[in-house]
Amino acid sequence: MEYIKRPKYLTQIKPFIDKPVIKILTGMRRVGKSTLLTIIKDTILQEVPDERKVYINFESLEFLEINNASLLAKYLMETTKHLNGKLYYFFDEIQLVEDWEKVVNGLRVDKDCDIYITGSNSTLISGELATLLAGRYVEFEIQPFTFDEFVEVFQEKQLCKEDLFTKFIQLGGMPTLKYFNLEENNSYKYLNDVYHTVLIKDVLTHNKIRDVDIFNRILSFTIQNIGSPVSATSIKKYLKSEHRDVSIDTILNYLDYCQQAFILKKVSRFDTVGKKNLKIDEKYYLTDHGFRAAKGYSNMKDIERALENIVYIELISRGYTVEIGKVKDMEIDFIATKDKERVYYQVSYLMETEATRQREFGVYAHVQDNYPKFVLSMDTVDFSQDGIVHKHVIDFLLENAEAGNIF
Repeated sequence: MEYIKRPKYLTQIKPFIDKPVIKILTGMRRVGKSTLLTIIKDTILQEVPDERKVYINFESLEFLEINNASLLAKYLMETTKHLNGKLYYFFDEIQLVEDWEKVVNGLRVDKDCDIYITGSNSTLISGELATLLAGRYVEFEIQPFTFDEFVEVFQEKQLCKEDLFTKFIQLGGMPTLKYFNLEENNSYKYLNDVYHTVLIKDVLTHNKIRDVDIFNRILSFTIQNIGSPVSATSIKKYLKSEHRDVSIDTILNYLDYCQQAFILKKVSRFDTVGKKNLKIDEKYYLTDHGFRAAKGYSNMKDIERALENIVYIELISRGYTVEIGKVKDMEIDFIATKDKERVYYQVSYLMETEATRQREFGVYAHVQDNYPKFVLSMDTVDFSQDGIVHKHVIDFLLENAEAGNIF
């Protein structure tokens, strides 16, 4: 089978292969965690004999009955008792096994082994696991395809990068979209199915939510308003206007559950003057902006929101920690930090007027440091000024692409 290799993640994971730490791949369902697990098993570790590689997908019919720690331990002891040499364990969607962390910790203690696991809920590495394995695991959060990966998937369509980007804005980057040939109706049907699967399995069922209507209204409001400040109070007012009464705590809990399932990303504000994090006017973005279109909100009509979402996911996929910048009464869309280095980004659709350009570039006049500062937009004219670099969004998204000669 041919895979999109996703080198940005393999590069992060490779230094930890054969090291005495458990490798945990987290992320929303269907973003490609299983594929990465298979690439590690079959490609990076291809020199290891297959019999010393134990792969279990707990969503497979073959392993449905292995749903608790005792059954898993019994199965592993039976299947590996005759093997010699270092063993490699690959556990896919391991959160489906009750008390699985006890088995993983036991393997780590008793066996000469290397362990790789995936899970679709951020609570995977909380609670008892964090206690048992403190300092003995590394986590890699996997995102949907970014635009450079989307280009690689659909390069045989021979579309120009601008047309491909329009499709990316509309459809998002869920890997299985490659099977739907950029056809909108089938793609949206698939995205709706994934969306509901994630909600039912990883949010509603996992958290035993009974008031599904209220939950859906809260999530729909947040999806509609990605990139805008969203507070529990504003959602409460919206629900009250629809004659629904719900507590602030319930709203906060439901939003937190969506973050745990990797549907939503909450981005906090950083006061660049006071040098402190703020817990007001936080923003939410979608892990995949295609869900927004699939739910009936036009990403082309709300292109500013879509572009912000795309740039945010791009930055975190590059390994940045991202915050929103508060500069007096103004805002910087994103402050991206990695290895103690900082980069600033403003995101706009088009800067046709002088007033728009002044707004996007002018905020940087109040940032007194020498870190790189960018304005990203869909303009073809270069508006760079005063050391602030203007880039076309597409060029920014493709700047690290290995397939840079496609076009």
